[in-house]
Amino acid sequence: MNSNIIYHQASVTREGRNKLNNHRSVVLWFTGLSGSGKSTLAHTLEEKLFQKGCRTFVLDGDNVRHGLNSNLDFSEAGRAENIRRISEVSKLMLEAGLIVMTAFISPINKDRNEARGLISNDNFIEIYCKASIETCEARDVKGFYKLARSGKIKNYTGIDSPYEAPENPDLIIDTDNQSIEESVSTILNFIELNGIII
Repeated sequence: MNSNIIYHQASVTREGRNKLNNHRSVVLWFTGLSGSGKSTLAHTLEEKLFQKGCRTFVLDGDNVRHGLNSNLDFSEAGRAENIRRISEVSKLMLEAGLIVMTAFISPINKDRNEARGLISNDNFIEIYCKASIETCEARDVKGFYKLARSGKIKNYTGIDSPYEAPENPDLIIDTDNQSIEESVSTILNFIELNGIII
């Protein structure tokens, strides 16, 4: 830590923003294999929350890799740094009063636990999009699984790079068997039960 950098305490607080927004800011951390439905669920949920007047933002894995994290590779160290940066951005958005949805594979338990620790347990909801590798490969519109199977893509999660399923997620969405509508309804019910929408 640089001793010349001093943290500035803002006069407009997160609590004030939450009151203005009529909802609590929170980070909804979607995790799961590529093709498990993370991005689709996050964006569909955002539409529903936006219609309710909530202030939201989706941090999508592909989009962030085009900008903020364009200098990172898919090595173990690169993936860990990718998640660390997203965690820091999510924390800033949390302070800004937003309901933040992150849609990243985030395959390693340690990285997700560090994200939870940074953001804080009360503000971090881990949503596991549970789908079999067979289902994810069948949904593979980008053709990445096929390329990974043929060895043309290396370190692909679920093929030659591990995915560690969450040990104790806050919510499991069975995207093998639930429709998008059913899945989003489950998440909305969870949000309402946990008092996020005031």
